[in-house]
Amino acid sequence: MTPEESPYDASGFVPRGGGLGELREAARACHGCPLWARGTQTVFGQGPARARIMLVGEQPGDVEDQEGVPFVGPAGMLLDRCLAAAGIDRGEVYVTNAVKHFKWEPRGKRRIHSKPNAREVRACKPWLEAELGAVRPEVVVCLGATAAQSLLGAGFQVTRHRGEFVASPIAPLVTATIHPSAVLRQRDDAARQRERELLIADLRRVRERLAELRAAG
Repeated sequence: MTPEESPYDASGFVPRGGGLGELREAARACHGCPLWARGTQTVFGQGPARARIMLVGEQPGDVEDQEGVPFVGPAGMLLDRCLAAAGIDRGEVYVTNAVKHFKWEPRGKRRIHSKPNAREVRACKPWLEAELGAVRPEVVVCLGATAAQSLLGAGFQVTRHRGEFVASPIAPLVTATIHPSAVLRQRDDAARQRERELLIADLRRVRERLAELRAAG
């Protein structure tokens, strides 16, 4: 299949009822949209099969594309520090992205992130839905607008509803906050520190609400 022949629908590549191992293996061969031809490899989610918390970002970056693991680049390292500051064990969290291939544009010798469009996000959604079905998290945290709009609808605005818990069939608790890459893009150190603290506060509320959910039985 050539990129031009890709169907913009990954559902035909997703095994029904598969566990994470089966899903991860099947995703390696996904040609559900033309992005497979630009990415080095599929970057599937990673974490415990029964993680209580699932974090969903936009797409893998340059480092993730090369290593085949989500959230291991600069934004991922910042996320690790924010999770630790919020009292969340990173090893108990499942992390993934709304889009599983790196979309980029050349700039000299560098590969620069390019935002996936709505058609590409919709094409990849069957993989995200399969991960949700396999993991069955108690809390889903959307990191950034692309993830939030993929799971909560095109009209959802992180800037308006950041940190709020919204009703959704995907999990008992669902919320959205900024992507850690947005922290790194702030104009100066003071702005980056302010956004970092806000992200930690959002993640701390996730930990607190999860504790309340467990206590309620």
